Amino acid sequence: MKDIKISVNNLSLFYGKKQALKDITLEIQTNKVTAFIGPSGCGKSTFLRTLNRMNDLIPGVTISGDVIIEDVDIYKENIDVVNLRKDIGMVFQKPNLFPLSIYQNITYAPRLHGIRNKKILNEIVEKTLTQAAIWDEVKDRLKESALSLSGGQQQRVCIARALSINPKIILMDEPASALDPIATAKIEELIHSLKKEFTIIIVTHNMQQAARVSDFTAFFYLGELIEFGKTTSIFTSPSKKQTEDYVTGRFG
Repeated sequence: MKDIKISVNNLSLFYGKKQALKDITLEIQTNKVTAFIGPSGCGKSTFLRTLNRMNDLIPGVTISGDVIIEDVDIYKENIDVVNLRKDIGMVFQKPNLFPLSIYQNITYAPRLHGIRNKKILNEIVEKTLTQAAIWDEVKDRLKESALSLSGGQQQRVCIARALSINPKIILMDEPASALDPIATAKIEELIHSLKKEFTIIIVTHNMQQAARVSDFTAFFYLGELIEFGKTTSIFTSPSKKQTEDYVTGRFG
C-alpha cells in the first residue's frame, strides 16, 4: 500500500447538468510520472484539477466519489484546502509568473506561509532553482523581472516556484505545449530528475512526450478512463481497441 500516493474511486464530475468525468477509478504510484493523454475536451485537465480541488473555484461544479491522498479523503468537509494545495504544486500550460523579480516569485508562497527569515528564503531560492535546472542561468539575475526570461526559462522558474513550499505531488497541465523543442527537452529532462523526490502527474496532448517521460499512462475519452497501465504497455500492446486507435494516430 505505501507505494500508492493517490487512490481515486468512482469519481464523477458535473458542470451544472453536463457530466465531464464518469466514474474514474485509478491508483497513482509514488515517485513515478503518470501521464494523462486523450483528445482535447476528453476530461484529462478537469481530472487533474480534481486532485488539488481547483475545480472548487468553478461555479456549478458537483463532484462525487473519493480522492484519497496518503489515506486522507481530500473531499471531506473538514479538509484545509490551503494546506492541501501546499502539498500539491501546480504548473500550468503557459508560464504564469508574477510581474515581480525572479527572487520575489520564488519566495512569494513561502512568505505567505509565514517564512520571513532571509537566510532561509535565500536557501529556498537556490535549492528550488537548482532543482528546476535553472540556477546557473539566473543566479546573477535574481533581482530582474521574471518576465524578462525566455518562455522555457519562465516555465522552469514556474516549476521552481511550485517546489518552493516543498510539495509531495506536482501536477503539470501541458507544461511544454507553448515551448520550442529545445525548451521542451529541458522540461522533459527536468521531469525525469524530479521524480526521484516527487510524484508527478502530467497532462499532455503530445503522445511522444508521454511515451518519453512517463512510467504510467491513462487514456481518457469523452470523460471516461478508457485504459490505464504501464506506459510501455499502453503504447505497445494496449488492451482496448480505442486506445490502440488513438496512440497509433487513427483519431484524435
